[in-house]
Amino acid sequence: MAGHPYYPEDLQLPGYVPLFLPQSQIVGVYGIASVLVVTLIWFISGRCSKIPSIDRILMCWWAFTGLTHLVLEGYFVFSPNFYKLKSPFYLAEVWKEYSKGDSRYAARDSAIVAIEGITAVIEGPACLLAVYTIAARKPYNYTLQLAISLGQLYGDIVYFVTAFLEGDNFSAGRYYYWLYFVLANSFWFVIPSIIAVRCWKKISQAFFTAKPKNS
Repeated sequence: MAGHPYYPEDLQLPGYVPLFLPQSQIVGVYGIASVLVVTLIWFISGRCSKIPSIDRILMCWWAFTGLTHLVLEGYFVFSPNFYKLKSPFYLAEVWKEYSKGDSRYAARDSAIVAIEGITAVIEGPACLLAVYTIAARKPYNYTLQLAISLGQLYGDIVYFVTAFLEGDNFSAGRYYYWLYFVLANSFWFVIPSIIAVRCWKKISQAFFTAKPKNS
């Protein structure tokens, strides 16, 4: 008997402690916290200076995704025994729940740990730096946003490809597969793609404008 809700059923997780919190509470707390972060950044950015609406939206995105990388993914990287925790610590509960969509997290798959480690340690702080560079109108803000977006895209692609190459058989059911594995991660594919294209156009336009014209 597996003693856990994950797939494959023969996955060995000695010392596994079942979830304390229901899915609605876990997802609800994350949703409320995300809304609060976005609302705060939107409010502050609207009062600091005349920042265009598109840049304010980007500031909200970078703050949200930066804190997600640092707090949630950072906890996963540095807490290998999260599934053994015998108390309802929220961050451990998040990863116990998410592992229903991808059991490689509970299993501490080396590719997953590497991807999340880079994301938490490098991309997390870089996202928060992007919030500042947009607000301060730093000349390198588009370059930074492009670099982070490409990093997020690379991580997402590796995440999906490694799952496919390993059989794509890590979800406890189709519900968790589509909700957690597909939908939750699709935001970090679609949004960085849009930002990357925008930044590429901005950078190319700047080079074209600065290029000396033949007399």
